Amino acid sequence: MKRIFPALCAVILFSLSGCAALIGPPILPGDTEESVIARLGHPVATFPDGNSHLLQYGAGAFSQYSYMARIGVDGKLISYQQVWTLQNFQSIKVDHASKDDVLRLVGKPTEVTRYARIPYEAWNYGFKESGVWNSEMTVYFDDQGIVRKVENGPDPRYDDSRFRF
Repeated sequence: MKRIFPALCAVILFSLSGCAALIGPPILPGDTEESVIARLGHPVATFPDGNSHLLQYGAGAFSQYSYMARIGVDGKLISYQQVWTLQNFQSIKVDHASKDDVLRLVGKPTEVTRYARIPYEAWNYGFKESGVWNSEMTVYFDDQGIVRKVENGPDPRYDDSRFRF
């Protein structure tokens, strides 16, 4: 047993170093936009924001996280952060924020729909609330593109009760 342990540790360390090589170094403030794109791939969306612009990463049909890379006027990364958070959703100003404001804050939604009973367009964001709950934040816009309501609830994509008999 004493001889197996060092060999086992060596195998585990070697395996982990291989994983680190696949993941590569993180992007860091000061990296160029080209290096960010080379590292992360092409963004799912790009949004202008004053003198800077935002690159959105990670939004997909079943994604629960979305990241924004803020690129400065000099073409360098200012920040990179996960934006589908309860704090960001709560900062959306009802009766004031526009679609562009929401896009710059939390990016493209998981789904856009119109519900039959309400006169609003709904942007649904399936996210991992507090890192635990499968939640869906819905932002409702009127026909002028102004936020009229923000609502949180369980994410129906993860509701398995409809499959029970």
